[in-house]
Amino acid sequence: MNSCDFQKEIGYRFKDESLLRRSLTHSSYVKEKKGRSCDNNERLEFLGDAFFNAIIGEELYRRGKQLEEGKLTKMRAHLVCEKSLAHHGRKIDIGKFICLGKGEEYIGGRGRDALIADSLEAVIGAVFLDGGYEAAREVVLKLFEGRIKDALNGKLESDYKTELQEALQTKGEVKITYLVDREEGPDHDKTFYVSLYCEGLFAGKGSGKSKKEAE
Repeated sequence: MNSCDFQKEIGYRFKDESLLRRSLTHSSYVKEKKGRSCDNNERLEFLGDAFFNAIIGEELYRRGKQLEEGKLTKMRAHLVCEKSLAHHGRKIDIGKFICLGKGEEYIGGRGRDALIADSLEAVIGAVFLDGGYEAAREVVLKLFEGRIKDALNGKLESDYKTELQEALQTKGEVKITYLVDREEGPDHDKTFYVSLYCEGLFAGKGSGKSKKEAE
């Protein structure tokens, strides 16, 4: 893997790059290489999960001064869930940096939400060990700042299709159409490419691991 590229993505430079390599090493890779179980990223994932939860909790507590415990708990749960982690992991293209075994690669592991989320937590754990709490906090906030702001502004459950429709229909009804341009990859690891048309005119495009995500 090109560690320099990945470190630029997360905005942190490792002093001990072996920690970064381990954080991106899946157990399937270690098993195939007949390595030691401690060489995979599972222990770092355990550590990263704890500090990720603490950092998100601290930010919500500090910024959401008028929010009750129940609301803060729901917000944190939404921010630290597997889907949220996988979304942000894909934004930095973490999948292409993970060391996988051939079997896991074959079944599309590189694109699985759980694997991506676990790897991102492991990276957070590695940053903590390498640079301390403040370094881990800076990485988390770099990646999740927008999501935290959305949570505090009540936009966490935004329906983006509805928002788009409302924005395009400010001057009256318009016809909005999503068309799947193409699908790439095997059935277990497809990528969908979708174009958006407003009144028959091209207005944008997107891609994702499902039609819904692409839209």
